[in-house]
Amino acid sequence: MRALTPLELAAAISLTGTIAATMIPTFLRNVHASRLSEPVEGLKRIAAHATLRAAGLPPESAYPASAPFTPAVTPRGELVLDPPGTWDTPTWRTLDFGFDAPHAYSFAFESNDSETRSTFTARARGDLDGDGVTSSFSISGSVESGAEPKLQAMEINREVE
Repeated sequence: MRALTPLELAAAISLTGTIAATMIPTFLRNVHASRLSEPVEGLKRIAAHATLRAAGLPPESAYPASAPFTPAVTPRGELVLDPPGTWDTPTWRTLDFGFDAPHAYSFAFESNDSETRSTFTARARGDLDGDGVTSSFSISGSVESGAEPKLQAMEINREVE
């Protein structure tokens, strides 16, 4: 095997640099997107189930009762596997929501039902790097007597803290 000439070596380094310059940003974007999929998809799923439930019900019983952040302690910088039964509360069962695989976010559901108008807010909170600063995501919805349920746009605060 012969040694590379300086020109061949320069061409190889240049080619390697070009490949790295295109692949690294794509890889980082994909990692970033995968970290956002859990809270975004989770909240969309909660909102869809809450909205389907509210359609056709009177406002005073449109949404299930509030549920605190589950798990209670937000995972810090690691994926957690919840003990059996963590998601077996009436609210999470009604919303058909929970995890049976490791995850990085805690989720909460807050509802306020009245005779004329009911609202809900679903929240996700995570600390992906374990520094105590959390990312937060929320989506809200409402229903009034005689009207179809409405959803608001998702709100994101420090998506990658």
